[in-house]
Amino acid sequence: MKNLKLITAGMFLFVSSLMHSQVSVNVNIGVPPPWGPVGYANVGFYYLPDVQAYYDIRATQFIYFSGGKWVRSRYLPGPYRNYDLYGGYKVVLHDYHGSHPYYYFNTHKVKYHKGYKGSPQKNIGKNPKHYDNYDNNQGNQGNGHKGGKEHHDNGKHKGKH
Repeated sequence: MKNLKLITAGMFLFVSSLMHSQVSVNVNIGVPPPWGPVGYANVGFYYLPDVQAYYDIRATQFIYFSGGKWVRSRYLPGPYRNYDLYGGYKVVLHDYHGSHPYYYFNTHKVKYHKGYKGSPQKNIGKNPKHYDNYDNNQGNQGNGHKGGKEHHDNGKHKGKH
């Protein structure tokens, strides 16, 4: 009887420890990037005319032609590493639902040439590289100020400046 109680208590402790050890993993599969255009939640790909590449939203990968084949990568190729994804135009591929948008590359590169600008686009998020004077925490940099927080003595500088 004592062994049965010990076994029951042990099983209870084991099961309760399993319940507390559950791990919650939150992966944002299929969530558009912050530089993506607003209003297109259910698309799978963007075409980036300026770099002649695609972006796979579900896989969070760029697809571009390199070395004679189409490559998938988390990053743009070297020559475009500094490309402004927030400022560049994104062609939203509404009607494409496959996994190889580059099958239509010849059509896309003619229809959406480098420098192509369609309707104005607003990005989902703000560009982290662009700041304004209200949120950059660098003080007043205009009107002769040299940036940063300068010392102000409320007019009591007594001729020192």
